[in-house]
Amino acid sequence: MAKKAKKIVRREYTKADVKELRTHSKARTPVAKIAKLMKRTVPSLRNKAVQLGIPLGHRR
Repeated sequence: MAKKAKKIVRREYTKADVKELRTHSKARTPVAKIAKLMKRTVPSLRNKAVQLGIPLGHRR
């Protein structure tokens, strides 16, 4: 029997999510850690950070 494909569930970013992301950005929290805390994928967080115009992850 074929394995069922995992259904993609998209969640909108709430104002609280955006505030938390900005806080983590200022604290320079690693992206992988933020992803686990917020239960979102790394690419999702990076895309949202770009949309908001905030830095995320390492800075060289």
